[in-house]
Amino acid sequence: MTTAKKQNTSCFISFTEDVSHIPLPEKLNFPFYYNVHPLCEIAAKQVQLFLEKNENLNHNFGLNNHSELAPIGKMFGVLVVQKDDEIGFLAAYSGKLANSNSVAFFVPPVFDMLKNDGYFLKEEEKLNALNRQIDAFENNEELQLLKKQLVAIKNAAQTEIEAYKKQMKLHKEQRKQKRIAYKETATAEEFQLIEADLIKQSLHEKHLLRVLTANYQSKENEISNQIAGFQDKINHLKEQRKAQSNALQHWLFNNYTFLNAHNKEKSLVAIFKTALHSQPPAGAGECCAPKLFQYAFQHQLKPIALAEFWWGVPPKSEVRKHKQFYPSCWGKCEPILAHMMQGLKVEENPFLQNPAAGKELEIVYDDAYLVIVNKPAEFLSVPGINISDSVYERIKKRYPQATGPLIVHRLDMSTSGLMVLAKNKEIHENLQKQFIKRRVKKSYIALLDGVVQNKSGTIELPLRVDLDDRPRQVVCFDYGKMGVTTFKVLEQNEKTTRIQYVPITGRTHQLRVHSAHNLGLNAPIKGDDLYGTKADRLYLHANMLEFHHPVRNEKMCFELPPDF
Repeated sequence: MTTAKKQNTSCFISFTEDVSHIPLPEKLNFPFYYNVHPLCEIAAKQVQLFLEKNENLNHNFGLNNHSELAPIGKMFGVLVVQKDDEIGFLAAYSGKLANSNSVAFFVPPVFDMLKNDGYFLKEEEKLNALNRQIDAFENNEELQLLKKQLVAIKNAAQTEIEAYKKQMKLHKEQRKQKRIAYKETATAEEFQLIEADLIKQSLHEKHLLRVLTANYQSKENEISNQIAGFQDKINHLKEQRKAQSNALQHWLFNNYTFLNAHNKEKSLVAIFKTALHSQPPAGAGECCAPKLFQYAFQHQLKPIALAEFWWGVPPKSEVRKHKQFYPSCWGKCEPILAHMMQGLKVEENPFLQNPAAGKELEIVYDDAYLVIVNKPAEFLSVPGINISDSVYERIKKRYPQATGPLIVHRLDMSTSGLMVLAKNKEIHENLQKQFIKRRVKKSYIALLDGVVQNKSGTIELPLRVDLDDRPRQVVCFDYGKMGVTTFKVLEQNEKTTRIQYVPITGRTHQLRVHSAHNLGLNAPIKGDDLYGTKADRLYLHANMLEFHHPVRNEKMCFELPPDF
């Protein structure tokens, strides 16, 4: 193998160091779960050096405080490629860089929607014109004045009507006292005349209230109708904008077409037609990997190895570390890459392999009602989409007489440790209630990549699923469910922290995100392939489980130290 010296393909980048001694992989790495190839590491360092030294790149990655631009980190990707006997690489960025689709050194977008005088820009200008019209109507001085008048009339109506009702109430009480007084002193005929006059006063006041209310209602209706005239025009423009936006989105999806190794082309619409979500998500096709493969296929370059890394400050919601390598995202990229990698020799999808193969499920405690197991790392709690082997299946097979759901709680596939399972429905309901009412005590031991400053404390961060990259979770203060974790540092050295976690809530990936996120401990769990760096395992273990036995009603406490 030789290094590339000169290449007529403009985005083909030569290695600046000799890589002839590094063997090529036999297969392309699986983009959604991989070990970074040494060639990709060298290529990534070259890209990072370019980013560090390029002063003309008008983009603030948040790595210094010398820019007035808003800090935005970015995902970058490298694809090692081969043409004939030459080895080099391609580089790409996700979305836009320096507010541009095309930056020298990086491959172009699959479809450049920002070409001058292009259809997209013309249609976008039409949408912007509609936005300006909508803004003009919504901020119209006459409309704003009408709205103020409507509020003033409503306030005046409420004040005057309430005051009049209080007056009516006072007059009613006065008439009542008058009746009582005259009933004792007046004759029957006199009282009858007085009563008729009092009723007449009451009816007159009620009539005046109706007139007062009707007058204000008429004024309100008059102004409301004028406001509705403006609102009808605004709604019509918004409907027009929605229709044009949908049409432009559909045009985009049809123009985003992707090649594969067989030189077959497919549009985004066709690709996502059979995907889990039939409509392509926003930004589909703008990630690094599709750009890299598209350029390679267009220029007859053979893909060798792929890697993606984050550069700059993390987004507020996600866990992203500067220079950290990450897999491609599932939601946007999996359907596209499934098409693009056809015809390539790719490593097997590890998610289709049984992670529990050859592993034993240790029984820690067993009686007629429940069983406690020590779940190994990389072992499913319940059957998955492609793999059925799991704690549930093993226990079901071991105890064929057991009935009911069995599984009371779960551990992530990558987490090891204690789990309790129920052998009948009644026991299951009892244990589940204990979990729901937080009467069950659990603790975990983890080894973190990093040094934690505080020796103990509480982490409170709301979590929700990343809709474009399941099962990854993000911190979301608007729509997330609050996750609460207490922690205690057990020991530390200059690189790692051994920690004990007690989760108060049980959100998906709670401990993993609370560890890695910069608003949490900012130190991912060792071996966390989603939020940190992949290793031989995820160093997270459920070491303690305490609950009350559903039948004997005595406290049961189990402790099992991790094997790390």
